[in-house]
Amino acid sequence: MTLKRLGKHYRLKFLRIKGDPQSIAWGSFTGTLLGVLSIMRFHTIGIIALCCATSTTVIAGIVTTWIFCNPFTYIPICYLCTVIGILLTPYSITWSKISAVPGAVSSGEGFAASVEMLSHPGGELVRIMLTGGIILALPTAIIWYFFTLKLFIKIRKKRREKHILRTEKEEIRLPLVVS
Repeated sequence: MTLKRLGKHYRLKFLRIKGDPQSIAWGSFTGTLLGVLSIMRFHTIGIIALCCATSTTVIAGIVTTWIFCNPFTYIPICYLCTVIGILLTPYSITWSKISAVPGAVSSGEGFAASVEMLSHPGGELVRIMLTGGIILALPTAIIWYFFTLKLFIKIRKKRREKHILRTEKEEIRLPLVVS
């Protein structure tokens, strides 16, 4: 399957979701929020749990997550989360800190020293990524909520107009029965 065809497939799958526009928009909000929050590794499990708890559309959440968090966007999202997190937190992660960890772990100082060495930069990185992810994910999810709400209200209106036109055409075609 080509990339263009795959994109068209997911676009059509998203547009053909049936249901209440507000439920679909909240499902998309959930998918966007968890998709852009780069520290979340189990997006699908989180989306299913959150959408079931809030009675929103699970499919909209999953498809939206694939729109925002796919192999092409994952590295830029992680980079933006890191940059925003470094700007907003007192922590700083540099490549020298990260590259020192494997050498310290393999130095043979023992398991406790290795765990301590891994947890300190790891904890800072989690705080940085979480802060940057929340700051990046909330506005994106809010914008996507209003976009999908308007989109699905328009789609619902179009479906109703199409249904009305179809029933009018059927009424015109019915032969008059004189008894």
